[in-house]
Amino acid sequence: MAVQSKVAVNQNKITTIKTDTGEIKLSSQIVKDYLVAGGGNVSDQEVKLFIALCSAQKLNPFIKEAHLIKYGSSPATMVVSKDVYQKRADKHPDYRGKKAGIIVLGVDGKIDYRVGTFYMPATETLVGGWCEVYREGREPERVEVSIDEYVGKKKDGTVNSQWSGKPATMIRKVAVAQCLREAFTTEFQGMYVPDEFGEEEMNDNFVVEEAPTVSRIEPENTAQLFGSQMVQEQQKQTVMPEIDPMSI
Repeated sequence: MAVQSKVAVNQNKITTIKTDTGEIKLSSQIVKDYLVAGGGNVSDQEVKLFIALCSAQKLNPFIKEAHLIKYGSSPATMVVSKDVYQKRADKHPDYRGKKAGIIVLGVDGKIDYRVGTFYMPATETLVGGWCEVYREGREPERVEVSIDEYVGKKKDGTVNSQWSGKPATMIRKVAVAQCLREAFTTEFQGMYVPDEFGEEEMNDNFVVEEAPTVSRIEPENTAQLFGSQMVQEQQKQTVMPEIDPMSI
């Protein structure tokens, strides 16, 4: 009973976060009850890492700036809305805009770098996306990504609905996110958009797909993202007996 009481206190410990949209309060229990997509049972460590990400980057998951996704027993994924990237870039004093589009292979065998997402699927092959970000005082940052590396697939190997329905839009968003992250590393450290993991869009009509085969939360990178003190706290938590939160 004493152990259960201690776990219950930890589950309800409130973390106050000042975000761009106002002050919010998160606890492990709040995250588990309201902020997990995908239907899986998240671990205490995954929840605490998610809260730490929201706190470090001042993200508000209640307005879908950040998402914690868990499929079955697969490791959880932490992603942010693509709108967060653009809003933060727009506010940066050194930001001077961007250009982005798709990479298309024509019937003549030539590669075409297009602004936007228009191409002819019947006669052209979409092979990737590109982006250039312009920042004051430095050379433009440019990223080119291959669609084969990012197309979202279900466990049976078929392409999920977002990537099959609008692949050009999706691969362009991946290129934009990566380029903004490289141009403004401090502002976007540890932040990834759903498209980079092949996930469906996180919205009110979110449809659960089978977990794509991608890397998830990387424990070895947590020291860089959250600091050694946070990692030590997480390591202490892992030695606690596992208790079903539903029994508390």
